[in-house]
Amino acid sequence: MQKVVNIIAISSGVVSLAVVGSGLFIYLQRDKLVDSVKTQVLKSVGGALPGLVDTKLPSMTGPALAPPAAPAPNGFGIPR
Repeated sequence: MQKVVNIIAISSGVVSLAVVGSGLFIYLQRDKLVDSVKTQVLKSVGGALPGLVDTKLPSMTGPALAPPAAPAPNGFGIPR
C-alpha cells in the first residue's frame, strides 16, 4: 500500500512541475507566440482584403445626414 501512495505522490509532483514549467515557458515566450499568431492571421486575411476593398467600398459617399428632430413633448408639461 505504501508503494502505491508513493507512486501517486511522485506522479502528482511530476504533473505539478510540468504544469508550472509549461506555464512559465508560455509566460516567458508570450511575445514571440503573439507575434507568430499575428503573422499567421495577417497572412491568411491579407489575401482576401485587396479584392474586398476594391469591390465593397464606394468611390464616393452620399450627403451628410440631417440632425434628428427634437422629440415632441409628452404629457401636460409644467404650466407657466
